[in-house]
Amino acid sequence: MPSALRRLLAAAALAAALAAWTPAGAAAQATNTIGGAPGQATNTIGGMPATTTVAAPPADPNALSLPADEDAVPPGHVRSARQVTRIADALPDVRAARRKHPGSYSTAYMKGTDRWQVSYFTPGRQRVEIAQVTISDYTGAVLEHYTGYKVAWTMARGYPGAFGRKVNEPWIWIPLAALFVVPFVDPRRPLRWLHADLLALSAFSASIAFFNDAKIAAAVPIADATMAYLLVRMVVVALRRRDRPAKEPHGGAVRLLVPASWLAVAVVFLVGFRVGLNVTSSNVIDVGYSGVIGAHRIVHGERLYGHFPSDDQRGDTYGPVAYEAYIPFVAAFGWSGRWDDLPASHAAAIAFDLISLLLMFLIGRQVRGPDLGIALAYAWAAYPFTIFASNTNTNDALVSLTVLLAILAAARPLWRGIAAAVAGMTKFAPLAMAPVLATHRLPPTRRARAVAVFAAGFALAVAVFAVPILARESLPEFWRRTIGYQSDRGSPFSIWGLYGLHAGRVAMSVAAVLLALVLALVPRRRDLAGLAAACAATLLAVELSLDYWFYLYIVWFFPLVMIAALCRRPQEA
Repeated sequence: MPSALRRLLAAAALAAALAAWTPAGAAAQATNTIGGAPGQATNTIGGMPATTTVAAPPADPNALSLPADEDAVPPGHVRSARQVTRIADALPDVRAARRKHPGSYSTAYMKGTDRWQVSYFTPGRQRVEIAQVTISDYTGAVLEHYTGYKVAWTMARGYPGAFGRKVNEPWIWIPLAALFVVPFVDPRRPLRWLHADLLALSAFSASIAFFNDAKIAAAVPIADATMAYLLVRMVVVALRRRDRPAKEPHGGAVRLLVPASWLAVAVVFLVGFRVGLNVTSSNVIDVGYSGVIGAHRIVHGERLYGHFPSDDQRGDTYGPVAYEAYIPFVAAFGWSGRWDDLPASHAAAIAFDLISLLLMFLIGRQVRGPDLGIALAYAWAAYPFTIFASNTNTNDALVSLTVLLAILAAARPLWRGIAAAVAGMTKFAPLAMAPVLATHRLPPTRRARAVAVFAAGFALAVAVFAVPILARESLPEFWRRTIGYQSDRGSPFSIWGLYGLHAGRVAMSVAAVLLALVLALVPRRRDLAGLAAACAATLLAVELSLDYWFYLYIVWFFPLVMIAALCRRPQEA
């Protein structure tokens, strides 16, 4: 066994041991807060509402309460509601918001024991909060003030570490971004498409930097333009047919700037780093909390959809696999019944992350031997957004895992069908890959039989993973809580939501469906690079059609893009 491969397997074993060890109090800093505000779960993504009020602990520092008299100073305070309202009224952006909404009115709340919150609402029954101001009771200073979409979408306010905690620090993120790119650079051929693809994948880092600085108007166009470029690139790769065998000979070594053995050693350290970062400085957002709740409900025979607790009312927006996958971790680590450190969610996120890394290695080894496997595993380990997903403890690496299983099982229609169904029953976007996966490497004379085998595998997976859950559910309620909710919700995190381009989103959704069908039917390259590129293109098209998009979704298509980029012949890249 090559020494590089031994090092990689040793790293995987060490990582698995660390994942199994995650202690009950591992994530001492992982709280469901934004900006140090326990008890208010506002960092919501991936199918959850923009703001969700969590059942407050006994001394919630952000609890809102109305004063008995607007003109009287409440006990323990130095200012009255009337006084802080005058301070808020004087802010230029508040004045501008009120001019846009004639008849708007204000309400002053005591926030905790030392602050006030002045909220401005539109008139009428369906009142909408158009401005929000937080004021220090003691000094009268304005601590925060927001208008527009930042009122409802607290995740757009740029609270430090709201997603991923310390991984967002420049001294961590920038070195990771550099480590990801450097080994794949070929100084002798600077004008390679691979370099352009790496640059595009790195452009997401610029977008999230603007997002963390609350500059959504700059962050969103960068992310969408980057996905549009990658979509075009993946379509081109998928349709660039060639006559070489689907499986590359192992002699066609991947071109790297450094020896593959160096990357194997780097994978060991990066695995230890990402697991350690998750244990010591990560947070569990509502997505990870939802997985734990759903697993607990399934184990106890309770209905899943429409029955989530008040502090996570929209946590039932995913497919059944997104909850079933958490069952082993809830069984091992338990759940207190509250949104606490959630060690089961930490363990699940670590496991999803490391299994995805292992699958990247196995796919690369299958195509061109262990060196390419190490290169793909390194790409996963070094890419900042995979660590971002792990450190936010979401289920998004579970989507990557299931998608990679479909690629690994490319030669077997039955297993491709099973993997496609499991991916689609986790989060629904991967269902767009099903036509492409169903028709992979099919000559016309064998197409009907292979598609039938794929469909049988798909149906088998649905019967095993979905039917037992949905048999207890109301199917209309399931649709309303999942796909119906996802298709109707808006956000400022896509160009459609940011600029109100509803017609454009509908057109993009239609284009995504047509693209999936076209890629399934037209002749395309039949190797794993072509399959990965076609699947990446369908996922990118779906993500570009979403009104609600977030950086955690990058890991859905990132491994496919890297497989398409590195598994081609060296002269093609």
